[in-house]
Amino acid sequence: MEISAQMVKDLREKTGAGMMDCKHALAESKGDIEKAVAILREKGIARATSKEGRSTKEGIIWSHVHPSGKLGVMVEINCETDFVARTDKFRAFASDIANHVAASAPKNVDDLLAQAMKGKPVSEHLKEIIGSIGENMGIKRFTRFDDGGFVTTYVHPGDKLGVLVEITGPKEATAGQEKFKTFARDVAMQIAASSPVCVRREELDASLLASEREIYRKQALNEGKPEKIVDKIVDGKIEKYFSEVVLLEQPFVKDNDKSVGDLVKETAGALGETIVIKRFARFRLGE
Repeated sequence: MEISAQMVKDLREKTGAGMMDCKHALAESKGDIEKAVAILREKGIARATSKEGRSTKEGIIWSHVHPSGKLGVMVEINCETDFVARTDKFRAFASDIANHVAASAPKNVDDLLAQAMKGKPVSEHLKEIIGSIGENMGIKRFTRFDDGGFVTTYVHPGDKLGVLVEITGPKEATAGQEKFKTFARDVAMQIAASSPVCVRREELDASLLASEREIYRKQALNEGKPEKIVDKIVDGKIEKYFSEVVLLEQPFVKDNDKSVGDLVKETAGALGETIVIKRFARFRLGE
């Protein structure tokens, strides 16, 4: 029997299954819609995809750093409930996805879903675990660092907040030293706690900075400050803004008497090397 596009469309609307899944089910059922629904349900496909509209506000942040320390990955995997997010099956899936991203370097989530993992597309693995656990799930985002620097990760207890940091400069021997490892972890924890926007002030978006400056100017004028001192007031507030959003200028959370930039210089001096915090990613669940 010929399977028409309308039949595929009807089955897709009824079950929420993918187009090719519907077409194969209709072919197997010889065009019988109800039998095709049953086939999809037996395969777990209809059960899985029918949940696609349900909210996935829970989940976990998962990271993976290669033993070499030169490649790191962080992913956000979502589900409906925190209960499921804590299950071994869900966490194993998150680990598999992180390891796959590390090995295969997908360009984006769509590319990742299309890639083969353990013999079939990642999208199929996702459907299977949705059908098995009975909740809607999704791979929201990932980041991958592998530009030759040393990568460190920190995931806050509860797995709802994670950080990936790449630091360039240290030699192999230095990267293995406890002092450097402690420094790198401190930087990752700083980012988790203080939520910087960028590493250094030159990286701030110029339009964002101009907007902040204009806001501070209007605030000063509205407070009745003399025009001749407004620029100095604005400059002072901009410096404070830098100390809040620029990583190197933030007060170090473990010692507010020094900045993160001071910590970098101090560690570099102690190790006899140049150390540069190149970049970071900070994932908070749901952001």
